[in-house]
Amino acid sequence: MHRFIWTIPLLNTSTKQTHFKATNLARVRGETMMVSSGLIFQTVVLQLFTVSCTAVLPELKITTIKQDPYTMSKGSQLEGYCMDLLSELAKQLGFKYNVHLVKDGFFGRQDESGTWNGMIGEVVRGEADLAIAPLTLTAAREKAVGMTKPFMQTGISIILRKDIAEEAGFFEFLTPFSVETWLGILAAYLGTAICICVVARLSPCEWSQPQSEENLFTFSHSLWYMAGALTLQGAGPHPKALSGRIICCTWWLFGLILLACYFSNLNTSHGSGSNQLMVNSFEDLANQQKIEYGTISGSSTLAYFNYSTNPTYRRIYEHMNKAKSLVPTMSEGIRRAKEGNFAFIGESVSLDLLVARHCELVRVHEVVGMRGYSIAGTLGSPLLKNLSVAILELSESGELAYLRSKWWASSCVADSAKASALKPHSLKGMFLVLALGLGLGLLLAILELTAKARSRAGEQKKSCCTVLSEELSQRLRTNTITNNEKRSQETADKEKA
Repeated sequence: MHRFIWTIPLLNTSTKQTHFKATNLARVRGETMMVSSGLIFQTVVLQLFTVSCTAVLPELKITTIKQDPYTMSKGSQLEGYCMDLLSELAKQLGFKYNVHLVKDGFFGRQDESGTWNGMIGEVVRGEADLAIAPLTLTAAREKAVGMTKPFMQTGISIILRKDIAEEAGFFEFLTPFSVETWLGILAAYLGTAICICVVARLSPCEWSQPQSEENLFTFSHSLWYMAGALTLQGAGPHPKALSGRIICCTWWLFGLILLACYFSNLNTSHGSGSNQLMVNSFEDLANQQKIEYGTISGSSTLAYFNYSTNPTYRRIYEHMNKAKSLVPTMSEGIRRAKEGNFAFIGESVSLDLLVARHCELVRVHEVVGMRGYSIAGTLGSPLLKNLSVAILELSESGELAYLRSKWWASSCVADSAKASALKPHSLKGMFLVLALGLGLGLLLAILELTAKARSRAGEQKKSCCTVLSEELSQRLRTNTITNNEKRSQETADKEKA
C-alpha cells in the first residue's frame, strides 16, 4: 500500500491538498473522482507519480454558432464577442477549451418528442460542456440545461428598410427649427418691422416734410418689406436714411444666416432618417397589411409570441404562421428586410448591430420582452457557478462594456446621427447681432431728429426740448391726418368729375 499527497487546482484558481492511500498504482492512474470545495464539485483526472499526484482538469468542449459579431471565421480561427468573452473567462478561471461550431446550425429548440436540437441539444447529449452564443435565457432551456448569469441584456424589436418605414409628416418642413426658435424668428420679424416703421417716421432724412409728404413706410409696408428681404426677393421702396439702411442691412444678414441654417438642417434631417415611422410599435405592425413580417423559426423570439397572452402578440404569431413568413436564419431575415416590404423581428442587441452595419435599415424604438444572453452548460455542472461569478466580475470591471463597444462599432455613425432641431441658444449670436442693429438704427434716428430739432430751435428761438416735442407729436400723428386729407381730396375730385 502506498501513501500519496496530491494537489488539485480548482476553477476558482485555489488549490486543495489532501492525503489518500492506493494499493494499485496502475489502477488508480487515469481514474476520475469528484472533488468538493464548499458547494462546488469538480471532476478531475488523477495522474500518480512516485511521491505525489496531481489532478488535471479535462479540456472543455465548447459549442457555438456563427453569428456576427458574436462568432465569426477568420481564416482557420474564430473571433468575435463570444470568443473574447470565452478567452477572458478562461484566463480568470484557469481552464483550457476547444471550440467547435454546432453541427446543425441551430441555437436549440425542443420538438414534440422532447428532443433538443442545436447547441442546447449538444449540451444535453454531452457532446459539449458549454454553449457560448447569444443564447436567450428561457424557462424551457433552464429546465434542460444549466444557464449562467446573463452577460448581455436584450429584448425584442423590429427592423425594416428606411424607405418603406418612413413617411413625411404634413409639417416636415418645420423640423429644422424647434418651436421656440420659430417663435423667436416670428418675434424678430415683427420687432424689425416695427423698428423700421418707427425709424422711417422719426428720421428727418427719411421723412423730411411730415406736413405735406406721405410716409411710405407704414406698418403693413414694413411687414411686406421684411418678408421680401427674408425670401431674398426684395420689395421697394428702400430706406434713404442711414438709420433705416442699418436696420435693413442687419435684417438682410439675419435672413441670410437664417436661411443657410434652415436648409442645412433640413437636408441633414431628411438624410438622417428623422421622418415619422409608419411602424412605431408591435401594435402598428399588427394593424397594418402593407408590410410582411417574420422572425427566425424555432427561436426564443417566436416562442415569446407563441406563449404570450397579449392579444397583439398572439395576432402577430398567428399571422407569421399563417403567412409562412418565418425565416430559417438571421442572414435570411436580413436579406429579406433589405429587399424591402419585410419587417424582421429579433433580439434588439442583434438588430442594433444590423442597423449599424446596414445603413438602409432602421430599428423601431419599442423594445419588449427584456431578457438576457447566457452561457449554457450541463444541468448541475459545477462550472456554472464560477462562470456566473466571473461574468459579474467582468461586468463590474467594465470589460463587458469594452467588448460591446469593440464589436458593435458602426460604419454608419455619420449617416445615422439624427439631426436635432435647432434651439434658440444655438442661434443666439444671430439674434444678438439683429438686436444690436435695431438698437443702433433707433439711436441714429433719434440723433437725426434731435439734430434737426436743435437747428430749428435756433431759427425759431425756442428751446430744443419744445421743438423736439412738437416734431415727435407731428410725426407720430401726421400720417392719419394726411390720409384723411387724401381721402377728402379724392372725394372732391370724384364730385368734380
